[in-house]
Amino acid sequence: MPRAWSIAGSLFWVFTLAGSLVAQPAPPAAAAPEVPAAQPGDLRVLSFNIRYGTAKDGEDHWDKRKEFVVATIKKHDPDLLGTQETLGFQADYLRQQLPGYTFIGAGRDDGKTTGEMAALFYRTERFEKVEEGHYWMSPTPDVPGSKGWDAQLPRVTSWVKLKDKSKQGRVLYFFNTHFDHRGKQARTESAKMLRQRIEALGAEAAVIVTGDFNAGEASEPYKALVSDPTAAEQPKVRVIDSFRAVHPEKAAEEGTFNGFKGDRAGARIDWICHTPALRTVAAGIDRVNKEGRYPSDHYPIWARVR
Repeated sequence: MPRAWSIAGSLFWVFTLAGSLVAQPAPPAAAAPEVPAAQPGDLRVLSFNIRYGTAKDGEDHWDKRKEFVVATIKKHDPDLLGTQETLGFQADYLRQQLPGYTFIGAGRDDGKTTGEMAALFYRTERFEKVEEGHYWMSPTPDVPGSKGWDAQLPRVTSWVKLKDKSKQGRVLYFFNTHFDHRGKQARTESAKMLRQRIEALGAEAAVIVTGDFNAGEASEPYKALVSDPTAAEQPKVRVIDSFRAVHPEKAAEEGTFNGFKGDRAGARIDWICHTPALRTVAAGIDRVNKEGRYPSDHYPIWARVR
């Protein structure tokens, strides 16, 4: 071993040992997760709660991390992107920075621009929009701003029907949602409502769902939406959790809410789901950070479906 390399190596271990003696506030910068090489027609899907931009987050305020948010999205290069907690000015920024995408969104307070959006972005070059819509998770889903059951806030789901230009015009439905953070009944009823709308499209429909569900795998909303393959009685349409499809064994540190602190121990409350017309080939949680700073208080989650 050359002497210069030996000295450098020794210094490396000295500094590593010294660093280990000091409590670190968060994991070091993480690279993008490795993703298998794409095949023609594969869909790259990203779901990302970007944290509403008016929150008093200090050093984690939107203005200090918005470029990181965009860089994270571009790194994944998604065909379909669902963002949650997206305020109007955040949507405008993303639209400006992501010119290759078409945006769809409705403010949850008025159905226009007021309030957070469960916004959709799809790759304009690949897809042609057939139809779009929004509904509120309440007994009056067509009434903008309506709250349902025990929800603290109005909650909206946005969806779009797309024609995939790269697959001989095959139709795809894309839903993006954000369930209430307080209302336990509201989350369960929202899951039932979403399932009913998916079932209404038929068993052969290709459907992708992204969202922040504010609930984990043991919850009633998860059970109401995601199909249990071991159940004796199967629903009309199976809804598959993409992450669990390729990671069948539950593991520690699968949490998707990090609180800007790099936490991993909580529940996996962000999901990407799909119907059997699609198959997950890869899925993961991106814990990218820059020296302990995160692009959002949620980890973005990704899936590749075929």
